[in-house]
Amino acid sequence: MAKKTIDQIDVAGKTILMRVDFNVPLDETQKITDDRRIRMALPSIKSVIDRGGKLILMSHLGRPAGTGFEAKFSLAPAAACLAETLGQPVAMATDTVGEDAVAKAGALKDGQVLVLENLRFNSGEKKGCEEFAGKLAAFADGYCNDAFGTCHRSDASMVAVPQAMGGKPRVVGHLVAREIQYLSDAIGNPARPFVAILGGAKVSDKINVINNLLGICDAVLIGGAMAYTFSLAKGGQVGDSLVEKDKVDLAKELIAKGGEKLHLPVDTHCGDDFGDIAGCNKKIVAAGEIPDGWEGFDIGPDTAAKYAAVIKDAKTVVWNGPMGVFEKPPMDAGTKAVAQAVADGDSISIIGGGDSAAAVDQLGFADQVSHVSTGGGASLAMLEGQAFAAVDLLDDTES
Repeated sequence: MAKKTIDQIDVAGKTILMRVDFNVPLDETQKITDDRRIRMALPSIKSVIDRGGKLILMSHLGRPAGTGFEAKFSLAPAAACLAETLGQPVAMATDTVGEDAVAKAGALKDGQVLVLENLRFNSGEKKGCEEFAGKLAAFADGYCNDAFGTCHRSDASMVAVPQAMGGKPRVVGHLVAREIQYLSDAIGNPARPFVAILGGAKVSDKINVINNLLGICDAVLIGGAMAYTFSLAKGGQVGDSLVEKDKVDLAKELIAKGGEKLHLPVDTHCGDDFGDIAGCNKKIVAAGEIPDGWEGFDIGPDTAAKYAAVIKDAKTVVWNGPMGVFEKPPMDAGTKAVAQAVADGDSISIIGGGDSAAAVDQLGFADQVSHVSTGGGASLAMLEGQAFAAVDLLDDTES
């Protein structure tokens, strides 16, 4: 999957169409509450404009109906944030492939940036429409994919647009190149021992990931609420814990397949009131011995110690999903212990986006791991072993 990068093509005097992920969170006043996705796109953006290229940025934001402009999903705040961050004007089109976009794209000068309005205002984006993609492709002399968070999707901007570019360059940006390096290359040829840590609420969300990783990992550590479904599958008591009763047979199959590779919690930190975790009664019980009226909220200290010992010896670690309700102390203890073990270890450590990325960031360990993925769904898809058409069709590096 060695793909040609934006740095490897000539952009001077040329127009580059770049798919970015500016799907940033907004408050009720349309103010951006977290601009990390914009900041993370800067290396690719600067690679074009600093070398005299003209840059057209396209992205989605939220889930508009696809029937036209919706003010609450406009990319205008993202364009304004980018302008402030770059320290130069950024043009904003009022449409995606309409008259305003065409006019502003045509008026771009070397080193300038244009942001198109939300791709999903046009129904052709989600449908992968070739006509819509053709209009976007006509804007530019080359295409760059720097939106890893949507690389697992078949949206027009991800697949049909690069397909419509003809013989023009189609490359990856810095962000996607880094994601491929870690999530694909590290997993495809991992330094061993290779340990996966999987948490979160539902076994159903991670079935394919667990199946795939059991085949290639040396150890798979299970935490989060999905551990209670495994506990139920082993005949344990789970009290009022969150479980998927319809996935018990599946959990039994995974236990049988995993054998000694699959590590399940040996104790549980539980409480009797989810609505008041800080103030409720709490106790630590053996796994599978959660009494009625109580819920499991975190792995227990013995499990945390056991997992930390496995992580300590690892040379590659992939982590997707917290060990418990990390947002509500003291039920962040298990996630914190695992994060500390990953940070202290001598491994290539990859945090697979979503809640696990938020947990590592919140707990202060983000700068002590090798890589924090920007795409929760995309990172899960890659851990499942899925092929990404949006990446596969881009230009390979010359061997």
